[in-house]
Amino acid sequence: MVEQGDERRFGEFVVVRRHEYVAELALDRPKAMNAVSTEMARSLAGACAALAADPDVRVVVLTSTHERAFCVGADLKERNSFTDADLMRQRPVARAAYTGVLELPMPTVAAVHGFALGGGFELALSCDLIVADRTAVLGLPEVSVGVIPGGGGTQLLPRRVGAARAAELIFSARRLEAVEARELGLVDELVEEGRDRAEALALAARVAANSPVGLRAAKRALRLGQGLDLRAGLEVEDAAWRSVAFSGDRAEGVAAFNEKRKPQWPGR
Repeated sequence: MVEQGDERRFGEFVVVRRHEYVAELALDRPKAMNAVSTEMARSLAGACAALAADPDVRVVVLTSTHERAFCVGADLKERNSFTDADLMRQRPVARAAYTGVLELPMPTVAAVHGFALGGGFELALSCDLIVADRTAVLGLPEVSVGVIPGGGGTQLLPRRVGAARAAELIFSARRLEAVEARELGLVDELVEEGRDRAEALALAARVAANSPVGLRAAKRALRLGQGLDLRAGLEVEDAAWRSVAFSGDRAEGVAAFNEKRKPQWPGR
């Protein structure tokens, strides 16, 4: 990892920039439209591990430095040279990159423009919210090249759009333009061309104004409660509530409300 002021570079293809309490996690492999190679996957996992361990990061925004693409998925040129053994060795490295994003403990926002295909779309789906501009093209085309979505797509997509719609999109391997993606719920905010990064960072800044302890607990309750019956889900919520009820953030939040001032979150 190379540190330069408020910017940290993880390997050659991943950059983390700090915007106060918001961390921008930038995919930076422009010559390959951010195709995820083994090296890039390893760097992405390392960056996520560092962010997860940083108590000062309240929100992460996943962005791209490429003008025409968020991420086009796995590096198929690299994989074309793989033996079966090479592919099996790469699998845990690739999984660590996707789960690294998925398991970040703070809220995450993907800023998507241009192509977000295969693993690129799965990286966006791994985030809590997706902001896309009108150039965005999304899809999971894996079955068209003889594999399946392997970065969480078969599990994350139905959680957004339901099982039948997810099956149609995965089985057909079709690409969706931004407007249809918004209509189906694949995108949470649709913004004007070129505005995805700015709007995602603005959204993240609004979220980051809230209690970091509360944000992490709320995300934990949302994630762990998915798929549970109501009674079990409410137990998950209660456990998350108990984790924040006696925190410094809770005390500060109540005091700031009564004193009509902006809270100064201790973050614990």
